[in-house]
Amino acid sequence: MTGFFAILDDIAALMDDVAVMAKFATKKTAGVLGDDLAVGAEKASSFRASRELPVLWAITKGSFLNKLIILPFAFLLSAYAPQFIVPILLIGGVYLSFEGVEKIIHTFFNKKHEQHEKVQALTEKELLEHEKGKIKNTIITDFILSLEIIMIALGTVTGQPLLEQILVVSIVAIIATIGVYGIVALMVRMDDTGMKLIQLARGKSKFVKSSFVVIGKGLVYSLPKLIKLLGVIGTIAMLLVGGGMFVHNIQEIHDFLHALPSIVSELLVGLIVGFVAFLFIEGIKKMTT
Repeated sequence: MTGFFAILDDIAALMDDVAVMAKFATKKTAGVLGDDLAVGAEKASSFRASRELPVLWAITKGSFLNKLIILPFAFLLSAYAPQFIVPILLIGGVYLSFEGVEKIIHTFFNKKHEQHEKVQALTEKELLEHEKGKIKNTIITDFILSLEIIMIALGTVTGQPLLEQILVVSIVAIIATIGVYGIVALMVRMDDTGMKLIQLARGKSKFVKSSFVVIGKGLVYSLPKLIKLLGVIGTIAMLLVGGGMFVHNIQEIHDFLHALPSIVSELLVGLIVGFVAFLFIEGIKKMTT
């Protein structure tokens, strides 16, 4: 019996250590989690109202699958081939920077084409194909951001026993997925909540009615503004995370830009890397057409 209680005591001590380390690791990844939220919300908020929650569920499942792929890969990489971690992060940085620059160029130079596409009526089949494409794109971006989050979390528990590393990083991965897409789900349903409040105002007292209507209209009005804001924040976030992977992992770039504030150097490098990648991709497209 004494041995049984000793095991329970060891488990309690282990979980206490894991909770402390998980809290520290989550704080370390807070910046990337914020970027992940902005990018995820921007990418997942442009679907039809009836499809928002099914789409978010599909993205959430894809995000969990990303974590299941990355976690064992990250542990094996950290243990047996740590020299490959930085190159993998840099490849992810190129992808995120490219996405950010492509979004900027598309916004400023393809407005007319975009408006023309919006005017055109799409069939149900075309809408579903477009939806699948956006889900796939969002899950790919989530993979890069998840890789960054997991690597940062893993870095906070280097030197700890393997079991504690697995528990801490897994907890951070779960928090990242549930937290990010849970908040996104609440955000994209703001307008529906607002309409519900306006409907509930009927038959209520004058004060309650006016309160419900004001709050409801505020939520309905705020959603498109919030989505536009998140679009801007999401684009900047991709450039910051992408540029940050180069600034923080290549000493020469870090030293060259050390006089600039961190956010400025990361944004600048993200723009340069993204623009070079954009020109490279466009050049390949022209050569193959």
